[in-house]
Amino acid sequence: MLHLVRRLGFYALAAWLSITINFFLPRLAPGDPASLIFARFQGQLKPEALEALKQVFGLTDAPLYQQYFTYLKHLLQGDFGISVVYYPSRVVDVIGQGFQWTLFLAGTAVLISFVLGTGLGIVAAAKRGSWLDSVLPPVLAFFGAFPYFWFAMLLLYLLAFRMGWFPLGHAMSADLAHAGFFTRLYDVISHAFLPALSIVLATIGGWMLSMRNAMMGAMGQDYVALAEAKGLSRFRIIWRYAARNALLPNMTGFGMALGFVMGGSLLTEVVFSYPGQGFLLVQAVRSQDFPLMQGLFLMITLAVLLANWLVDLFTTLLDPRIRLGG
Repeated sequence: MLHLVRRLGFYALAAWLSITINFFLPRLAPGDPASLIFARFQGQLKPEALEALKQVFGLTDAPLYQQYFTYLKHLLQGDFGISVVYYPSRVVDVIGQGFQWTLFLAGTAVLISFVLGTGLGIVAAAKRGSWLDSVLPPVLAFFGAFPYFWFAMLLLYLLAFRMGWFPLGHAMSADLAHAGFFTRLYDVISHAFLPALSIVLATIGGWMLSMRNAMMGAMGQDYVALAEAKGLSRFRIIWRYAARNALLPNMTGFGMALGFVMGGSLLTEVVFSYPGQGFLLVQAVRSQDFPLMQGLFLMITLAVLLANWLVDLFTTLLDPRIRLGG
């Protein structure tokens, strides 16, 4: 319990530092959102409009420390400001819409890749020397050498553009507003299939190799030899003893991957015009939408910290040595 409290304190400190950096960083850059919008109208707005825009975006000439505490107060109220790109929508609403698509796409892809890769790593270690152990790891490692967006462009060209088996982009069709639930569900899955497949192909090899190597180390431990000497079944030794201990390093990596889900697989979403967090981030950078960029960076950072704390909680439950302070 003390270990978890210490880790929670560490993550709380890291979160405060992230929030503070997120406040000061945009203020080091030249310009502000109000001046940016004002400049876009190329002299068509009166000078008084600039002051009105500054009030809309909450920009003041107050001392920096007062702005900082106002910023913290707004964060606690869930107020991230107004988006420039999606004006007059609130940043929290824009991020919320992108988050649901990113969570569905990248979250599902990461979960499938982790479960399949970890399972294949366990089986490959249990059947050492078989074709599964000698052929599949180098093939999947070869796939893992390619970036997400390369698979995304290849699958988009072959299966969507040339064959026409899948939609070319976006998260769902625009003409299904009055369609039934299962029709819309099929449409959403068909739109997400190729982006998710590109993520799975690029990442499954890493999960398999790391789990296989961890399993090989676990299989040489004394507790496995003792279990074999006691006459326990091979299935129980593999899954109950070796896999449980070998799973810990992979779980740490899974926690990191879950955190980065919030950022989305940026280029994959861009290739498929998928309206997730990564697609929003690209739009925010292109349009210099500082409030939206701040909101996205903060959400990604907090998600990574939360995911890592949850992994700490899970590994503490899984490994008694951590609970006992060993």
